[in-house]
Amino acid sequence: MSDRQRTHPSNSPSSSTSTQARPRVEIDESYDRHFFSGRLNFEQQGKRAKELLQALRRGEEAALDRVHTVFERDKVGQWQLADAQFVTARENGFASWGKMKTHCEMMALRRKQMEAERFPVLDTRDVVHVRCGSDIQHSLTIAGFTGQFVEFADPFCQGPVLDVSAKEHLAVRSAYLSSAYDLVHKDSLARGQREYAQLDATRSAQHVVLWFEHDTYDQFILAYLLDYFSNGKRPETLELICIDQVSGVPDFVGLGQLAPEQLQVLWEEQRRPVTRDMFLLGSSVWSAYRGGDISALEKIAATGTPAVPQMAGALRRQLQELPSVQTGLGLTQFLTLDIIAQNPGFTAGKVYSVLMREREPLPFLGDLMFWHVVQDLNHCEQGLIDGVDLSNEGGAKTPWPERILRLTELGEDVVSGRIDFLSVYDGKRFVGGCVFDKTTTGPRWDDLKQTVEML
Repeated sequence: MSDRQRTHPSNSPSSSTSTQARPRVEIDESYDRHFFSGRLNFEQQGKRAKELLQALRRGEEAALDRVHTVFERDKVGQWQLADAQFVTARENGFASWGKMKTHCEMMALRRKQMEAERFPVLDTRDVVHVRCGSDIQHSLTIAGFTGQFVEFADPFCQGPVLDVSAKEHLAVRSAYLSSAYDLVHKDSLARGQREYAQLDATRSAQHVVLWFEHDTYDQFILAYLLDYFSNGKRPETLELICIDQVSGVPDFVGLGQLAPEQLQVLWEEQRRPVTRDMFLLGSSVWSAYRGGDISALEKIAATGTPAVPQMAGALRRQLQELPSVQTGLGLTQFLTLDIIAQNPGFTAGKVYSVLMREREPLPFLGDLMFWHVVQDLNHCEQGLIDGVDLSNEGGAKTPWPERILRLTELGEDVVSGRIDFLSVYDGKRFVGGCVFDKTTTGPRWDDLKQTVEML
């Protein structure tokens, strides 16, 4: 119901200073992600290692900082090529230079096989691949997969997720998505009906494989699916591929960024049967989330969710979407306002880029999801952001990524913590089954304690 064919935001500069004291949020603001497919070139990595060695022997500070993430600072003797190779391998997620070499050779061989249409034995036509978006559909075909593809992409990390009947659930979600993402309601409803019907059909499938990563978008859909398949008829074989890291991809964000040969490796090495403990975890998360039981979600996250280890981090990140004790803002709202405050005059597209590349600890937002957050911040009598509603000289709307954003005085007061956002907010915002508006008294996320406070 929300297009998971995400675009990777382009690079854009960002100021690292701010004119005001901000409530503390534990984010590494100096980090810049690179959305890489995982197609490492071994020859290029060899050149990188030699360049690093030369820089080390010149005593360059940046090079020393890189090696000191691997070696002790009191290392004695001259740096050798083997040292630089080891650091380069570790930066790419490998235990040694030799392991990286083997990986690169294997992936190059897989690419040649795909080009010659000589595919390894993967799935069969009876297999159904379920994914929360269309981002890997084409890559699966290129990689030689022959099974069916089912997209189920209702973004439960945004908007109301209530403890209601299946029919009411679909109606609530369709109404929200059409409103939030400016879609025609009948189209949103039709897409939802189609996706839920396709999901129902998978109960009778012979073999279903769920493809997921570690962010909140994926993990709440996964929780729904685990709960869904725990009740009633299920496929003869139900398996899960769920990852939060990939060798050769230091900045892994999502499956959609990976080259087709990487998907072959995931199929061969990461596919697991869905277990009873996974079903129980999914059901407990889904029940707590749609029931608005924040305490239960926090307790589940604290267990580390061993059945699906990626679930714990996503739960904790979603708890940060609760209104902050310090500002009344969820973390995505706060980061968006803070980026605009630090970079007045940035376009909305650049703000989105900085959010995804530098500020968001667990990237999950598609572009339309982000724009909804921006618009929702103006559901106040005065508004927090100037430039959201902008027309060009002909009266037509300027495409939202090109609109120049600046904070209003109220926006500055809210992001600095002088005014609580909920005290001026005229809308309703949901985190699962919890609704927040001017009348809400709890729960909240404490940025300083990094815990939920039940006010």
